[in-house]
Amino acid sequence: LITYPKVVAIGEVGLDKHEYQNTKYEKYVVDNQFINAQKALLTEQIKLAITYKKSLILHNREAKKEILEALIKPAVAKALAGKAVFHCCEPDFELLNFAIKYHIYIGVDGDVTFNQEKQEFIKKVPLDLLVLETDSPYLLPRPPRKPACWRCGRSELLRSKKAYPNKPENIKIIAKFIAQLCGQPVDLIKEKTTENAKKLFFCNLIYGFGATKTGEKQLQQKQGPLNMNAFVNQLQLPK
Repeated sequence: LITYPKVVAIGEVGLDKHEYQNTKYEKYVVDNQFINAQKALLTEQIKLAITYKKSLILHNREAKKEILEALIKPAVAKALAGKAVFHCCEPDFELLNFAIKYHIYIGVDGDVTFNQEKQEFIKKVPLDLLVLETDSPYLLPRPPRKPACWRCGRSELLRSKKAYPNKPENIKIIAKFIAQLCGQPVDLIKEKTTENAKKLFFCNLIYGFGATKTGEKQLQQKQGPLNMNAFVNQLQLPK
């Protein structure tokens, strides 16, 4: 499946150190063994993304230190520049500074409409790094309200069980909210975030990284023949 041209990204993948209370796994525990297993898997997933020239959707929850360590290697950072996103990014300015330095996109979801910490964070994100997400089925934006129910005569919040799953059509609600939050025209937010998403997920087609024979030939003329085996070996990843 990963070799199929319409598969544009790997993910979401990443690291998670959150202590979940409700889980189907009886022996679930966040310990060093569990974290090391996640790190090993992420290393291989990064290797896959680079080897097959796919973009990378990164999940991080309370594991900033470990995920930045995985991305800071020069060969990794260079390969993923403009081709990775911090999905549903935590409002952390160390993550933002890293994203700015290495051109990693910042994903923002419906929770920005009700999370004040994320609102202050998003104000600092450069518009050319911002992409909008649903994180379906959850993270519904709030408000606006749904039209009044003709049966009961009362409004229902979009963030209700009846509104799940979250849908791509709700992206426009997030765009409008961010426009108001940042004092920008909503059309500008729509235009820039759409452009960013195209660059992120269709970068193979835009920049010619082996998506077609013509694209690969053009890249070789600019940079010489691609030797992906030699490049991946630079990453010093465990076999």
